Amino acid sequence: MNTPSRSLATALFPIGLLLIAMASVQSGASLAKSMFPVIGAQGTTALRLIFASVIMLLLLRPWRAKLTAKSLRTVIVYGMALGGMNFLFYMSLRSVPLGIAVALEFTGPLAVAIYASRRAVDFLWIALAIIGLLLLIPMGEASKGIDLIGAAYALGAGICWALYILFGQKAGNDNGVQTAALGVMIAALFVAPIGIIHAGAALLTPALIPVALGVAVLSTALPYTLEMVALTRLPARTFSTLMSIEPAFGALSGLLFLQEHLSLAQWLAITCIILASAGATLTMHNESKPLVPAD
Repeated sequence: MNTPSRSLATALFPIGLLLIAMASVQSGASLAKSMFPVIGAQGTTALRLIFASVIMLLLLRPWRAKLTAKSLRTVIVYGMALGGMNFLFYMSLRSVPLGIAVALEFTGPLAVAIYASRRAVDFLWIALAIIGLLLLIPMGEASKGIDLIGAAYALGAGICWALYILFGQKAGNDNGVQTAALGVMIAALFVAPIGIIHAGAALLTPALIPVALGVAVLSTALPYTLEMVALTRLPARTFSTLMSIEPAFGALSGLLFLQEHLSLAQWLAITCIILASAGATLTMHNESKPLVPAD
């Protein structure tokens, strides 16, 4: 039996899923931004979640999930966190470049990664993250036009992302990938009224339907299903730190699809945040095993 090779493949499987999920999310975000002039960030979020919930309802059949009162509460919090994360992130994209918005949002999972640790080396990673934030947030005449309100939206999305990780793992352990479908449905119910009030009849513009479907698949249906599988195979802290390269995916996607060119200081800031998370990953010890064993 080739046990070492099989063990390596089992360990790399959830990592591969996360890489695909990150590339998909950032490509979808670039596509979604093209919808803002017609229906705004609010309407775009609503369409994304509505279409994604329909797709995941058909594919994952979440009605088969066996929910208890306790697990239902967890799924509801997970879904609301998911909806808030999507909404606040898209609101930030109205005035903040994609790569910077992702870097600011990433402070949420980074906080999850370092919260439980009290070792001296972890303060180095905290310091790097803080340096990255200071380089991104405009200060005085050194500001290069990063909007403070947009930055605040991105940081709020980071808080929701942290809740998504923590409650997503708990919910996923109860119902597996069906939790992703349940979460997106709850997120759609939570966000859709905001988008409908803001955009109104413009949401029914025929030319937007194929774009919205593409965003729903790339930004929600595909990545959240993959992430839910990964969440049940990795500890929450490991999951958070493996997401460290998400800001780089965002910056590259913004550059390739939106022609968003960042300054040297902004690239340095993103690098600091990536290094903070990667460093936390490399210095971890005695991690708990995933609550759901890998197949």
